[in-house]
Amino acid sequence: MKHRILLPLLALFLLFSGCAPAGTSQQGVDQGEELKIVAATYPVYLFACAVTEGVDGVAVERLNTGEASCLHDYTLSVQDMKKIEQAGVIALNGVELEEFMEDALSASDAFVIDCSEGVELLENLDHHHEEEDHDGHDHGHFDPHIWMDPENAVRMVANLVQGLSELDPDRGEKYRNNGAVAVSLLNTWDSALEDLLGEVRESRDGFEIPGLITFHDGFQYFAHAYGLPLLESIEEEAGSEASAHEILEITELVKEKDIPVIFTEVNGSDATAKAISRETGCRVAQLSMCMNGPDGALSNYFDALMGNMTAIINGFAGEEVVR
Repeated sequence: MKHRILLPLLALFLLFSGCAPAGTSQQGVDQGEELKIVAATYPVYLFACAVTEGVDGVAVERLNTGEASCLHDYTLSVQDMKKIEQAGVIALNGVELEEFMEDALSASDAFVIDCSEGVELLENLDHHHEEEDHDGHDHGHFDPHIWMDPENAVRMVANLVQGLSELDPDRGEKYRNNGAVAVSLLNTWDSALEDLLGEVRESRDGFEIPGLITFHDGFQYFAHAYGLPLLESIEEEAGSEASAHEILEITELVKEKDIPVIFTEVNGSDATAKAISRETGCRVAQLSMCMNGPDGALSNYFDALMGNMTAIINGFAGEEVVR
């Protein structure tokens, strides 16, 4: 497992004061003026809520993107459009994830924060469906699912603090204080996830993870963060299930590596995974992309990642090791 380098609070403050501006507007906020922030995705919404917690005159909303298994197929609703029109700030995940917002963003005069600024990006996986581009959708060169690594979440929080403090300096100290709290939690949770996996590996003879096979292409950052080999990632959407050839390839891989469990995404298709399970006897478990959930608490982010780690450990252990 790779060694995790956690960002301490002192480095965070230096980051907030020294990184390049994350926003793309010159406007400011008058003292006492209400500020409405619209987050394009659920993870960005959670981070924005954490940064603005308890700050008077600031409201955070999110677009209704949580139910979509692939945002490249998402279409803004009438309610989404109203939120964008009323927004003073629009917070994006970035890495071309919000292509569905291009027209709306060009028509908006909101201050835009790209939360991916400064994140070390991973290239998109060379999975089977990449060449087909999902009915013409180009998923870009880099993997946009950056929030699945808590280290990246720290940078996303920093970008929110930087952008909001630049736009709204009167409330900047509150944003920075909240950001420091959020980063401390993210670092603690990151360590907890790594420690849990390490403890199970040390305490259980014969426990190993030969590799993950997932039926969503969004788990690369999570796997990379915790030293988990990602053998295969099949992006399945409605109308683009794996072919018979692909199913055969994965079935042979499961048998060759003696893999006891394969993983689907909470909102994704499980048809191919179930077919492979019937052929090989492996189990099917679910992982979460943290794309939807209850409002507000940053702990929802940790719950999603801990749920993933628990599902992986228990799946490869063949029993409930972690509860």
